[in-house]
Amino acid sequence: MTYILSDFFPGASEQEYRDEIAAVHPGEGLPEGQLHHFAGQSDDGVLIVTIWDSKESADRFLSDVLMPRVSASNGLRGEREHRGAVGF
Repeated sequence: MTYILSDFFPGASEQEYRDEIAAVHPGEGLPEGQLHHFAGQSDDGVLIVTIWDSKESADRFLSDVLMPRVSASNGLRGEREHRGAVGF
């Protein structure tokens, strides 16, 4: 089953998003298991929505790639609003 993640970063900028993506995504394409990636700037932050082939793939990316690398990047800071859901 597909798995959907959404993250909203209040106060974040497009440049912070781009810096973080450069640190956590492969040079070409998407991380293993990620099917789609969407991001956009709102008046008050950045919204990111990703679609994964499974919750396990999403969890693996979060624990093995994103969290270790995000602290080393100049990417998105602050409290994120995080949600996940199994697709239907």
